[in-house]
Amino acid sequence: MSITIQSAAWFLPFALPICVYIMFTDMKQMRIPNHAVIALFGVFVIVGLIALPLQDYLWRYAHFIVALVAGMALTAARAMGAGDAKWIAAMAPFVHLGDLSFVMILFAVTLLAAFIGHRLAKLSPLRRLAPDWVSWQAGKKFPMGLALGPALAIYLALGMFYGQPAP
Repeated sequence: MSITIQSAAWFLPFALPICVYIMFTDMKQMRIPNHAVIALFGVFVIVGLIALPLQDYLWRYAHFIVALVAGMALTAARAMGAGDAKWIAAMAPFVHLGDLSFVMILFAVTLLAAFIGHRLAKLSPLRRLAPDWVSWQAGKKFPMGLALGPALAIYLALGMFYGQPAP
């Protein structure tokens, strides 16, 4: 992995609770709230100053802009929800460019696991624990935050163990 152990260790404790929160809100309401997106981006803005060298920190804003523009285009094409697009843009600065392929594969795996888990829970007695969740009745729609949150959290956790030592 290209992420440094130091930056992963700085980011994870702050990003993890927000990732868990968006998983919950997306399942419950089928939406990722703006305040969660802003909180995640705020974590990068503040903690990134400590966790990354200044040049890397500034370049990571390009990740945000590229992801935001791509997400807006996909939202306009009705390929994804606006909350998902904003969340992906807020996630993007946390990802080292050298890890992009790995993160895409990690997201594919978490998406598959989340989709299967959500559909199985929907058909099981577990559904009775939260009968009012909107995602149970969303038809073909899927709460993408259920996969996006863990993808970032797992990436940062793996970065703490398999990342590069700080320069």
